[in-house]
Amino acid sequence: QVQLVESGGGLVQAGGSLRLSCAASGRTFSRNAMGWFRQAPGKEREFVAAINWSGSGTYYPDSVKGRFTISKDNAKNILYLQMNSLKPEDTAVYYCAAVGDRSGGPYYTTPQEYDFWGQGTQVTVSS
Repeated sequence: QVQLVESGGGLVQAGGSLRLSCAASGRTFSRNAMGWFRQAPGKEREFVAAINWSGSGTYYPDSVKGRFTISKDNAKNILYLQMNSLKPEDTAVYYCAAVGDRSGGPYYTTPQEYDFWGQGTQVTVSS
């Protein structure tokens, strides 16, 4: 079956960096837009980054713009999120997601637009 598996989360001090990976199996997402979301306790799932199917275009909310970078290796079927200058407010469970096979885009910023989800990886930023 189709699986998205995140890795790379952990505990880091404020100002530090982490790189999240999301390995896909069961099918290729080389022609699909993908994204990252996060969810802190008691809060709704929040959009973090989106990338178009080819990896040539990206989109970020203001809260992470300039600090986070999303990238996509279509040959390896892996999605990445490089997170720099981390802040305590970045603490959350981070989820990768992929859009199904349909027209539209190039970016998708709401959870409802995504069809496949990983199980999440915890990122904790200490002050």
